[in-house]
Amino acid sequence: MQKVTALQNEYSLWTRGPETNGILDTCAELGIGLVAYSPLGKGFLTGAMTKDTRLGEGDFRAILPRFTPDAMAKNQPLVDLLRRIADAKAATPAQVALAWLLAQRPWIVPIPGTTKLHRLEENLAAAELRLTPADLDDIERAAAGIRVEGERYPAHLLATVGR
Repeated sequence: MQKVTALQNEYSLWTRGPETNGILDTCAELGIGLVAYSPLGKGFLTGAMTKDTRLGEGDFRAILPRFTPDAMAKNQPLVDLLRRIADAKAATPAQVALAWLLAQRPWIVPIPGTTKLHRLEENLAAAELRLTPADLDDIERAAAGIRVEGERYPAHLLATVGR
């Protein structure tokens, strides 16, 4: 029998289910690492998208409820929060989102997807960004007041991810 050493699950400031559905508690209890996929909210938390963003043909996000123009407009305050912290730290919203995730537990490893070298370098620099306890409290307080609009996936796909 092989011991489970890592669990891959979506986790970000935009998708915080692991905090309430027992995943983080179970990982901590059993000594299992969490590999957090989509830590940048499928690109939304980078700040590069707005309600006016038109996704290209074949872009998977076009079918996701969180990527409708209305949902993106309603979710913009989360990006604005990241941008505010980023500006104060001479960083990018993506770096703050990744640094926040790294600060949650020492056994969480984000796996942001990228196709561009400069984005890879930006993401790697997030490991050097230090968020103070005050920064983390500020993010937590502000994020608690933001209701994320839209499901992670449409109903037919939610059924395949354990919901």
